[in-house]
Amino acid sequence: MPVIVFSSPKGGAGKTTAATILATELAGMGASVTVIDADPNRNVVDWAELPGVPDNLAVIWDTSEETIMDCIGDAASKSVFVIVDLEGAASLLMCYAISMADLVVIPVQGSQLDARQAARQIDLINFICSSIPFAVVFTRTNPAITPKTQRHIEARFTELKVPVLQTKLYDREAYRAMFSYGGTLAGLEGKVSNLQAAIKNARAFVSEVLWHLRAGQGSAARIEAKEVA
Repeated sequence: MPVIVFSSPKGGAGKTTAATILATELAGMGASVTVIDADPNRNVVDWAELPGVPDNLAVIWDTSEETIMDCIGDAASKSVFVIVDLEGAASLLMCYAISMADLVVIPVQGSQLDARQAARQIDLINFICSSIPFAVVFTRTNPAITPKTQRHIEARFTELKVPVLQTKLYDREAYRAMFSYGGTLAGLEGKVSNLQAAIKNARAFVSEVLWHLRAGQGSAARIEAKEVA
């Protein structure tokens, strides 16, 4: 079953939010999902302790460098989708998890620092195995305005043929509220503003991730961190 790994060497890029959105939306579609929270901050575990977690979504956190590959393999034998939320630092655990991925999603905010860190992550993925598909997703973006810096980064990624999701995850109150109230986006009805816009954005993101899984996009891209400037 597909293993989708969320990885970024930079903290605060929106990795856990993107992983949780994907997991809950897939579960809402009826698929069984296992999330492996391999981030020491355990934010997905904290979310799972709140009410409203779908019955067909499980969260695992007790893993290590020695056990991560077995953990992913076991989860893949039981669930339709396995989603791995990795720590924000390079480690053997990160490398082992990436080596088992069917798709690596690299969250990036619209800053030059995030772009350079994403480039380093792409180098690492290609070092582990040049055939592992990956894609960048811009997070916490403004749905109304695209800053000049972000436009420059997007153009640079396009020039370097880095796979980038057309769908950006916008900066929505609903995405933050999931970690306060628990549960899914659909369960936030009456609790946050602009919920339907957030749900529409989330579902477009999920659809594109599934497309990349089917297409196996991203394996050919190889760039050096210094090229993103």
